[in-house]
Amino acid sequence: MTRRPLASSEHEPFAGDSIGAARRRLALEFRRGGLDAPELDARIIVGHALGLDHAALAAQSSRTLAADEAGAIAALSARRLARLLGRKEFWGLPLKVNAETLLPRPETETVVEAALTAVDCDDRIWRALRIGDLGTGSGALLLALLSELPNAFGLGTDISFAALRCARDNAAALGLSGRASFVACDYGRALRGPVDILVSNPPYVARADIAGLQAEVRDFDPRRALDGGPDGLDGYRAIASHAARLLAPDGILVLELGHGQLGPVTSIFTPAGLAPVAPRYDLAGIARALVMRVRP
Repeated sequence: MTRRPLASSEHEPFAGDSIGAARRRLALEFRRGGLDAPELDARIIVGHALGLDHAALAAQSSRTLAADEAGAIAALSARRLARLLGRKEFWGLPLKVNAETLLPRPETETVVEAALTAVDCDDRIWRALRIGDLGTGSGALLLALLSELPNAFGLGTDISFAALRCARDNAAALGLSGRASFVACDYGRALRGPVDILVSNPPYVARADIAGLQAEVRDFDPRRALDGGPDGLDGYRAIASHAARLLAPDGILVLELGHGQLGPVTSIFTPAGLAPVAPRYDLAGIARALVMRVRP
């Protein structure tokens, strides 16, 4: 099995650039992407990332960007370009995205890594594994796993028909339609087990915190894919109500976590009959994926 490492960062392209050089580099990237007004889009994004108006951008054009400023420009421009072009790479796979799907993030690859590591430990890579992806969106998690597990079959769920169409298109483009199916339902409500691998990246932002998210997330990602309810944990509670009945006796559940959610999410699933195996950390040192099994 060929694995790719977690994406290191989207913050490197503008490191060491001046503000003017970053604008020119970004305008060139946008022009190559076919945007109608690349220079204007580049100016708006650099200005927004740095908190500078047009006059200040011109006055400071020769100033070298600080590392955090370069990162802010890279993150905002990457998401802007992905939304405008309707595509984003995840796990080395080119994926179509639309207004009803999250843009797949490098951190979410931690979920794929955790699931594949658990499969390795069980020596089940070559079995005809059954995979469920709850809230599949663009199909990123499911399709990444199917690309690595050649005998596996999977089913993704979503409440958005537009998201499901996007996921089906991605499966077809990647040659995975024969092993991927999609159904409209709320998490696992319409599914029947057992499945060997159950994955999900549920909405996990507390409702009151959405307004404080980075603009490229708050303004462009669908709210339903961000809003985890008053405490950010509603999606986990919904999954907990189905996970034990859906998992095979030796199956695994792998969930993406928000910052600081390891303890609260574990406490939700313990009464539902699942036991944590191990968290997996992203490159920022945040517990980003939690692996669980049904307690014997």
